[in-house]
Amino acid sequence: MAENKDTRPVKRTLSEDDITDVTLQQMKENKEGVTSYPILDFDARAMGLLTTGVQETLKSSQVKPAGGLGYRFVKRAFDIVVSALALLILLIPLGIVMLAIYIEDKGNPIFSQVRLTENGRPFKMYKLRSMCMDAEERFAEVMKENESDGLAFKAEHDPRVTKIGDFIRRTSIDELPQFFNVLKGDMSIIGPRPPLPREVVLYTPEHMDRLLVKGGLSCICQTEGRSDMPFEEWVDTDIEYIKKRSVWLDLKLMVKTFTAVVKRKGAR
Repeated sequence: MAENKDTRPVKRTLSEDDITDVTLQQMKENKEGVTSYPILDFDARAMGLLTTGVQETLKSSQVKPAGGLGYRFVKRAFDIVVSALALLILLIPLGIVMLAIYIEDKGNPIFSQVRLTENGRPFKMYKLRSMCMDAEERFAEVMKENESDGLAFKAEHDPRVTKIGDFIRRTSIDELPQFFNVLKGDMSIIGPRPPLPREVVLYTPEHMDRLLVKGGLSCICQTEGRSDMPFEEWVDTDIEYIKKRSVWLDLKLMVKTFTAVVKRKGAR
């Protein structure tokens, strides 16, 4: 009796070494940055593996986050008060912008996207929708247009961006719903920007140090030029913040963020 053999290809999970090799090779061959991603869609199992991988990697991190229990208590209390007040004050302006987004293409004005925060924990981050409804499905079409020199995707003329989307991006209005994420506790006012899973899967262990603390609305990078800053320098500034964070530094970065937003410094 003939033996039946399964000739279907076996799907192999990327190891940490594979991911690091992919990252270094792509950044070596493409000076403009990563132009393709090994994984675009993450099911529950893949997300669980990624989170576990991040947590295991961070156990070996040499970076020690500054700030003790008192700092974390003050930071959380400050986040709750500021985010609640911001949402109350911005309620009507946000409603007007949401109506304008809906009128343009009749789609849901709120866009949610899975990001990773402290210790690789996934959460849904909210934004005012600045792209067409099928933007995520069309990402594979435009990822080669990446103008960032690292893993984060940035494109000056992304065809998925709507007319009103271009305006709310350049004025950073699209980020305002994240005050709700801050109120929930998914994010903080100040902290490294939460990355996408497809970016984290390409992180080196040094890049993953960004996930030692809770992600935030703004950090040093956002005050120094946002999209204009090279990726490796962006990571370095996040690590600098993690090592030096304090109430005074958080307040200082809040003021500098406001100035950067008003000047539209590095906004895309």
